[in-house]
Amino acid sequence: MGFCQETVEIWSLIGKILFIFKIVIPILIIIFGMIDLGKAVVASKDDEIKKAVKSLGMRALAGVFIFFVPTLVGFVIGLASGFDDVKSDYEICEHCVASPFGGYCTEAVNAKN
Repeated sequence: MGFCQETVEIWSLIGKILFIFKIVIPILIIIFGMIDLGKAVVASKDDEIKKAVKSLGMRALAGVFIFFVPTLVGFVIGLASGFDDVKSDYEICEHCVASPFGGYCTEAVNAKN
């Protein structure tokens, strides 16, 4: 039994947290962006509008980064060669983080309990 198979509940929890972040973060970016830009437009000051647009851009960049972290990690690990002996164990971690609500991860959690 490998590391990922023994810690399947943790990987499932991480996957569920990332799933929630993928929904909540874009919504928060839109809400805070609308509030900041609305305040700046109402104030009719060019400096505040530029500041609000810059802030929105930074928030969007952070949101994109958080959204694609699992994809980037999977891609980097997939580039590593010579790890065929741990590939099946790694796939358990990958499936649980990528799709925690169904498929193999749910079966592994139920089988372990």
